[in-house]
Amino acid sequence: MSTIYKISAAILLSAVVSSSCMAAKPTLTVYTYDSFTSDWGPGPKVKMAFEETCECNLSLVGLEDGVSLLNRLKLEGKNTKADVLLGIDTNLTADARASGLFSEHQLTVTNSSLPNAWNDDTFLPYDYGYFAFVYNMELLKNPPTSLKELVEDANGPTILIQDPRTSTPGLGFMLWVKKVYGDKSDEAWEKLSKRIVTVSKGWSEAYGLFLKGEADMVLSYTTSPAYHIIAEEDKRFAAAEFSEGHYQQIEVAGLVAASQQQGLGKKFLAFMQGEKFQNIIPTTNWMYPAALDRASLPEGFKGLVEPSIALLFSDSDIANNRKKWVGEWLEVMSK
Repeated sequence: MSTIYKISAAILLSAVVSSSCMAAKPTLTVYTYDSFTSDWGPGPKVKMAFEETCECNLSLVGLEDGVSLLNRLKLEGKNTKADVLLGIDTNLTADARASGLFSEHQLTVTNSSLPNAWNDDTFLPYDYGYFAFVYNMELLKNPPTSLKELVEDANGPTILIQDPRTSTPGLGFMLWVKKVYGDKSDEAWEKLSKRIVTVSKGWSEAYGLFLKGEADMVLSYTTSPAYHIIAEEDKRFAAAEFSEGHYQQIEVAGLVAASQQQGLGKKFLAFMQGEKFQNIIPTTNWMYPAALDRASLPEGFKGLVEPSIALLFSDSDIANNRKKWVGEWLEVMSK
């Protein structure tokens, strides 16, 4: 055999071996929300960091928002391609658990930085924050200082919110109103509806419209101004602090019971609790990491609104009432 044929054969064999090794790598499919998978979100960095350690391919599938994730999984049932669901929050965990579509993670949370202790054998937290209305300080000089002021001032600022049927911030705001107004929530929504410019399916759409100047304020997070400060060196944006307190969000991930990659899924959940993943969160997802000390956060997180009261319904209360409360909201908003 000539030298050139030997070289060609070696190259061909190397290519076959390389292709075989690549094909042998398992794929872990994670359903999450679209802002997580975006170029500026945590997704690309999380994918790179996890694939360096897992000998696998990580496929991140982005949907509109957290509520859409659970709706999609319920629709697909046991035929889902998802191995892990990342991006629902504690407002949905009881409903998600009751679906029977998740398996226990069998992991221990040892380094939580959450305000409260975490005890959940199905879902693990990766970040948390507080809902708030964000505004441009140069354009809105006197923002409301309470939820009641926002709702009841007929000449108050115009706002952008998200749909509670498809969006976790939208659901969070609906619960925030319910927490403050109770049985009079429908009256509050009727007053507020006159100044709601758009109800979007997800957070990204609403925030994009806000940045284009479509409304005075947008439903987002107390940590959102950190993005503008750190990524854009822009200090014009702030979150309005409300005297009644702010509704808390804890975002979680869970292992899908129908997954054929249970071991790899647990490895991802354990990785999610580790420093590499947690250090990615503050400056990509712009939330407080669930397993990283506040002292480790960038300078731009200092001086943000710190709610004096964290409002939260239990997940069981939400599971028992969510459909009814969303129905009440929809009845008012459809008038």
